[in-house]
Amino acid sequence: MLNEERHLADAVRAILTQDYPGEMELVLAVGPSRDRTQEIAEKLAAEDPRIIVVPNPTGRTPQGLNIAIRASQYSIVVRVDGHSLLPSDYVRAAVETMEETGADNVGGLMAAEGITPFEKAVARAMTSKIGVGSARFHTGGEAGEVETVYLGTFRRSALERVGGYDETFVRAQDWEMNHRIRQTGGKIWFTPRMRVTYRPRPDLRSLAKQYFHTGRWRRVVGREHAGTLNLRYLAPPIAVVGMLVGTVAGALGFWPGWLIPGGYVAVVMIGGSLVTGRGLPLSAWIRLPLVYATMHISWGVGFLTSPPGLGQPSPPKR
Repeated sequence: MLNEERHLADAVRAILTQDYPGEMELVLAVGPSRDRTQEIAEKLAAEDPRIIVVPNPTGRTPQGLNIAIRASQYSIVVRVDGHSLLPSDYVRAAVETMEETGADNVGGLMAAEGITPFEKAVARAMTSKIGVGSARFHTGGEAGEVETVYLGTFRRSALERVGGYDETFVRAQDWEMNHRIRQTGGKIWFTPRMRVTYRPRPDLRSLAKQYFHTGRWRRVVGREHAGTLNLRYLAPPIAVVGMLVGTVAGALGFWPGWLIPGGYVAVVMIGGSLVTGRGLPLSAWIRLPLVYATMHISWGVGFLTSPPGLGQPSPPKR
């Protein structure tokens, strides 16, 4: 966790009140926050002996996850982010599903829920196939094997088998590690029984930044693991290139070029919003086309501009 003053106490309360009948501990890996996160974590640990606080000096997600895992003791590891709110049956559902399926990692639905009109528009886009493709942890679906899941409940043996999270992956570290688990014979399982409330980004700038960096790091995964890129991941960069070429061609006098950006606006931004925006308040619905465009274009530009050296270990200083 990093700068989670607003959400930390509620997140911890949701974990400690799980209806799971077995023993539990909670390891808090705290980064160098600019708010009262460290103070709150230490206060919570003083009040409950099940809580352990460990420092994450880098503040980065994969390092913090590995630090927390090394500090934990049990054979099942449940990943929770500092702003996630677990339902009371989350851990029990995860362990029961793990025992039933033999999976190495079990996860559920990333249930995006917004409060402001903009957040509600983002939440709707993040739970639609037009916005994020067909990944079940976004859009829901039947239980079964998948490539990756949101957060995850792991067998410690699987984490040790693959060496934990790759700390060079500042983003997309969950997808990358789940890929290695599957490569070593493990099973990743989605179940709709597990549902975690997710708060979307609050404004256009932070949404664009999120998807830009997600696109950049998804290309890094594709470089590191050949054959893992499919049309779902390639659609945004293809759309960006097509719209750029079409716009240039149209501007130079080749009028059919305008059909490409025009078709995107008509089909995805307008048509998609009409279909997926049903039931939204008008204040959220009118923002939905802009949200779709921001998600698609930011991801696509991030993917296309991903530097070849991104994700590579820094050379030692001389």
